[in-house]
Amino acid sequence: MTSVKGRLEGQVALVTGGASGLGRAIVKHFIAEGARVCALDRSKTGLEALQRDFDERVAAIVGDVRSAASNRAAVETCLARFGRLDCAVANAGIWDYSRKIADLGGEQIDAAFDELMAVNVKGSFFVTQEALSRIREGGRIINLSSQAGFVALPTESVYCTTKAAIAHLSKCLAVEWGKYNITVNAIAPTFIRTPGTEEALADEKFRSDVIARIPLGRIGDPLDVVGAVIFLASPAASLITGSTLLIDGGWTAV
Repeated sequence: MTSVKGRLEGQVALVTGGASGLGRAIVKHFIAEGARVCALDRSKTGLEALQRDFDERVAAIVGDVRSAASNRAAVETCLARFGRLDCAVANAGIWDYSRKIADLGGEQIDAAFDELMAVNVKGSFFVTQEALSRIREGGRIINLSSQAGFVALPTESVYCTTKAAIAHLSKCLAVEWGKYNITVNAIAPTFIRTPGTEEALADEKFRSDVIARIPLGRIGDPLDVVGAVIFLASPAASLITGSTLLIDGGWTAV
């Protein structure tokens, strides 16, 4: 991605799951665009590395998006550290390639179902609600959905459901908060090369099947997503709300 520096100059953003993978890429490029960032993550070591790399431009916050209190504390930290909040990116999410919920039984299926819903849906709802209560007029909420919320993936019904919920949540919140000139949108990527997808994409059969479904014929890179997130956070997207931008190489167009 060729960066036009300064599109987010002076903004303060909160990014969940910001210590690694796609979240870390979002933090890095938000800072390159002139923003200061609060990163919420469960990984203390990942956050410490983030702090070393970006010093005073980032506030590292150890917390769990499944907790309303953690999200509230993250918003309060942004306000205390930087004096304002302009944008929240609900990036934190989970997907377990090695464990199919439908194959589990007893208490295992209860726990796996609840964990997916808690991180992917509750986590996104909690952080957006906390941010919306304190965000500046003209602020931006950007939620991470997935192409999985728009197509049927066999054995992934619960994960697909969580990502469909995020897209619709974004639409509902956009209508609710539009009167405050706050936009709420979602991003729905295809498979992106990150530590979280490394195991799945190392499976040759799986990777070949994924690429065969993508008209552009390649797996996504974090910058494919970061560019869209920066656009939605920038003044150029001021009239876009309630939308989900598919970054899927054409998968859902087939």
